[in-house]
Amino acid sequence: MKRLRVSPLETHIGYWLRFASNHVSQAFSRKVESCGVTVAEWVVLRALFERSPLAPSELADALGTTRGAISKLVDRLVEKSLATKTAGEEKDRRFQSVALTPKGRALVPKLAALADQNDKEFFGSLRASERVMLTELMKRIVRKHGAKVVPMD
Repeated sequence: MKRLRVSPLETHIGYWLRFASNHVSQAFSRKVESCGVTVAEWVVLRALFERSPLAPSELADALGTTRGAISKLVDRLVEKSLATKTAGEEKDRRFQSVALTPKGRALVPKLAALADQNDKEFFGSLRASERVMLTELMKRIVRKHGAKVVPMD
């Protein structure tokens, strides 16, 4: 019987991307969870920090996710007093907007500092030019494949 040649895992770029990504993501998750939020909640908080208030549908579109997923995340942020939901005017009470509370707005810079710290821990050994190159290569892959969903887990 002829033996098939099977490439080792370590020869695949995807293997190394996933290996590194898992470690970077898990470390960041632990950091933000120490502040009482998940990575997905951090992503929503960060989006609202730039463009608050937003309709949940706009938020879902901006993050490339479903309205149902955004609704659940927003509800969790409201429960934590990090965001508010406001119903629309009497004409259309279905419309809602989501905004950060002062507590939520104050938390975002702290979480951003944790993201910066995490990047430094994992990528600080690279030269600045290497970090730029790695970022540009990842962006090129994302654009080439039309990826739109913001990573939130």
